[in-house]
Amino acid sequence: MTTALITGATAGIGAAFARRLAADGRNLVLVARDTKRLQEQATELHDRHGIEAEVLTADLSRDAGISAVEQRLADRRHPVDLLVNNAGFGNKGRFLEVSMADELTMLKVHCEAVLRLTAAAAGPMRERGRGGVVNVASVAAFVPRGTYGASKSWVVQFTQGVARDMAGSGVRLMALCPGFVRTEFHQRAGMGTDNIPGWMWLDADKLVEAALADLARGKTVSVPDPRYKALMGAVKLAPRGLLGGITSKTGRKYGPR
Repeated sequence: MTTALITGATAGIGAAFARRLAADGRNLVLVARDTKRLQEQATELHDRHGIEAEVLTADLSRDAGISAVEQRLADRRHPVDLLVNNAGFGNKGRFLEVSMADELTMLKVHCEAVLRLTAAAAGPMRERGRGGVVNVASVAAFVPRGTYGASKSWVVQFTQGVARDMAGSGVRLMALCPGFVRTEFHQRAGMGTDNIPGWMWLDADKLVEAALADLARGKTVSVPDPRYKALMGAVKLAPRGLLGGITSKTGRKYGPR
C-alpha cells in the first residue's frame, strides 16, 4: 500500500481527501491540531476501509508543528507517496482591520508551511522516482483579494515553478484551486455565507475526485468545476480596476476557498 499525508485532515477538503484515498486503499498520515478528532477519524477510516491511519497532531502556525511534519515526511523507512497541503484559514475584515499577528500567521500556514513541507516530501520522492504533491490554493489566487488571495497566488506560482523544476523526476505537483466549498472554513472565520448563490457551492467529495483525476493527467493547476473554469475565464478578460473593486467588497466578507 502507498501512503498519503494530509494536513488539515479533520474537516472539509482535507477530510474529503482522507475518505477518498482510504477508499482507494491508501494508508494515511492525518495531520491537524485536534488530537481527539484525529483519533476518531483514524479509527473510522481504519474500520471502514481496513487501511492504517496514523495520527500526527501539529499546529502549522508554529515552527514546532511544521518541523514535526517535516520529520515524518523525511522518514525513508515509512515513505509518503502523496502529500496534500490543505491546512488553511481565513481572516474576516479589510486590511488594517485584521491584526498583524493574524496576517503573519496566515502567511506562516499558507506559504512557509507549504514551502517547507513540499521540500521535505519532494526530496525523498525524487530519490524513489515517484510521488505527488497537491497544494490546496483557491480561485482567490486569481483576483485581488488582500493577504488571503496573495498567499494563495503564491501557492499557485510556487507549485507551478517547482513542477517545472522537477519535470522528468517522476514527482508530480499540482495547485488545487476550488471556489466555495461547504466546509467549516467560513464558520471558523466568522464569515457570512447567506448571500452566496446556491450554484456557486461545490461538494468536497466531488471536488477531490476531480482533483485526483487532474493530478493523474499531469496538470499543474486544477480548477475542478466547469462553473469556476468559466468564471476564471471571465476574470482574465475583466479590467483589473473593476475586478479589484468587486473583490474588495465581496472577498473579505465571504472568503472563497
